[in-house]
Amino acid sequence: MTIKDDPFRCFVPYPEAPVKSAPTGPLAGLTLAVKDLFDVKGYPTGAGSPIVLAQSGIKAKTAPLVKTLLDAGARFVGKTHTDELAFSMTGKNAHFGAPINPAAPDRITGGSSSGSMAAVAGKLADIALGSDTGGSVRAPASYGGLFGIRPTHGRLSLKRVWPLAESLDTPGWFARDGKTFARVADVVFGKDRTALSETPRLLLAEDMFAQAVPDAENALRNVVQRAMPVLGEPETVKAARDLDALYWAFRWVQGRDAWNADGAMIERYAPPLGPGVAERFAFSKSVSDEEVAKADSVRKAFRNRLAKLLGSDGVLILPTVPDIAPLVSASEGELEDFRNRALRLLCLSGLSGFPQVTIPAAHRAEAPLGLSLIGPKGSDKSLVHFAVKFERAARIRIA
Repeated sequence: MTIKDDPFRCFVPYPEAPVKSAPTGPLAGLTLAVKDLFDVKGYPTGAGSPIVLAQSGIKAKTAPLVKTLLDAGARFVGKTHTDELAFSMTGKNAHFGAPINPAAPDRITGGSSSGSMAAVAGKLADIALGSDTGGSVRAPASYGGLFGIRPTHGRLSLKRVWPLAESLDTPGWFARDGKTFARVADVVFGKDRTALSETPRLLLAEDMFAQAVPDAENALRNVVQRAMPVLGEPETVKAARDLDALYWAFRWVQGRDAWNADGAMIERYAPPLGPGVAERFAFSKSVSDEEVAKADSVRKAFRNRLAKLLGSDGVLILPTVPDIAPLVSASEGELEDFRNRALRLLCLSGLSGFPQVTIPAAHRAEAPLGLSLIGPKGSDKSLVHFAVKFERAARIRIA
């Protein structure tokens, strides 16, 4: 992908190398972009970091998940930008710049799968792989008016993928339309361990809707109302007993895992880290064993609560993020405040390990806004198909 062909600055400008894909298959005819955390044979893997890129070398093997998509017929078109070491949700990389949000150019793409979102929203790729630790597929998908997924933790391979937080990391992907989104799910997922029925129980998380700003909350409630004649009326529930406790448990788990992944490299080479990223790694280094133990207890209790709430046939409905994407002109402090608010919504799937799909649901102030569905552990494929059905039922249209 050349600079001339990349008006949204979403691709890393690596020298092109041939990447083989099957001439036929269930994904034949679709183009594929890949976040620069995944190894692709013939390319380096930079992870949004000059020091990682300098040490990478050209990879001799391709990450298994990427190969699965290539073997299904998807055609590789390039590697996409990521936030530095995948430890941000703004899409701004202090070393390599920021992709442009095709759906709202005055607003951020979100991260860390910023380039993957921009490639799909900008119609430069039909599907794009990203990764999701704290919301790095779900938030950008919401900001760009796309379908996006965080699968059940551990269900899809992360072999030959640069890690951020092992106990939270998942791969994920973006698509503009439900049919394409579901085609990928049919390729990467085998039979669901917990398959949802055609008409699952719908549970509207009242406490999570309260986390959205009023205009966003109203817009998303209207989406649910539009879907009700087809899908039925949801039961109102409370998803969390103590949302602040979940937020801090997530931060402590992510911090400890992130320092385990990157701390030795940071201390050895002292690379200049960008705004926000530097502060998050400093926080990560400071997380204590006592905080980790407390986080593990909170995490286990919440996972059990959510499992009981969903059972084998429940789907939780909640906003993906509190509002539309922040403005590009927002200060670092404003972006960090928004990130912390967003984590209170995004941490549910991360802490539980349950799958979450975000669908392009609404617009506010001429920018997209996503609605999310969380299903039982192992319900990924059926959750994707239900999400497509939900989107159709609500007659959602993205301009």
